[in-house]
Amino acid sequence: MPIAALILAALAALIHVYIFVLESLLWTAPATRKTFGTTEAGAAATRELAFNQGFYNLFLALVTVAGIIAGTTGHNGVGAALVLAGCGSMLAAGLVLLISAPKKAKAALIQLLFPLLAVLGVLTWLIFLN
Repeated sequence: MPIAALILAALAALIHVYIFVLESLLWTAPATRKTFGTTEAGAAATRELAFNQGFYNLFLALVTVAGIIAGTTGHNGVGAALVLAGCGSMLAAGLVLLISAPKKAKAALIQLLFPLLAVLGVLTWLIFLN
């Protein structure tokens, strides 16, 4: 798989690990509340939901990292499938956020940009270069 696609996938995974930390570990912290625009009471009321959602982000990152490892160790088909599954899901989640909450477009674009580029890189490789 192309190195550029793997780097983009790694950046996507890192962002989603960061989101995991914010949602699952630091949800009620003042800086996290400011980032997500929640109040202290709102963060306390949604703590369980955010904790769970953070793990979804972590699992997407782990699938993507497994794909990167497979792709860099010569298992290109498995690597491409896992990167497409992980980054494709990240991309879809970012699109859902963008469509459902247009005021959060900046957050959605941060969430979906690297996964989009990684998906495009892998698909280009699969269709034209492989």
